[in-house]
Amino acid sequence: MSDSYQPIYDAVRSRISGGNIGEAIREAAHQAFDISHSQAMVRDQFMAVAWEMQRPAVLFRPSVYPDGTKWCALFGADIISGVCGFGDTPETAMADFDKNWHVQRTPDFVLAAKADKAQFGVGA
Repeated sequence: MSDSYQPIYDAVRSRISGGNIGEAIREAAHQAFDISHSQAMVRDQFMAVAWEMQRPAVLFRPSVYPDGTKWCALFGADIISGVCGFGDTPETAMADFDKNWHVQRTPDFVLAAKADKAQFGVGA
């Protein structure tokens, strides 16, 4: 055993003398375990989850319940004064809720807009 140990030790030592061991290990690990594709996939999934976490339906957690033949996602006391979305499934109701969250106006705003249109003879 000691007969073969010394020549191997000397050969390895002569190869790595004066070299940067850390760089050699880093390069060997990089070649053996290339994770660049996996890293990009994990980054993309993280971005997708972060985007989903910013949805109004996730942040405000509306109540979801069946309403007739549709599902209703409601945030507020009722449909008139709150924000709601409807769909055939809870998922589509939540997607409609997200859309309505960005465009729905208050009942007072809607009444004022109708009064302005009636005043000028538009839509009467």
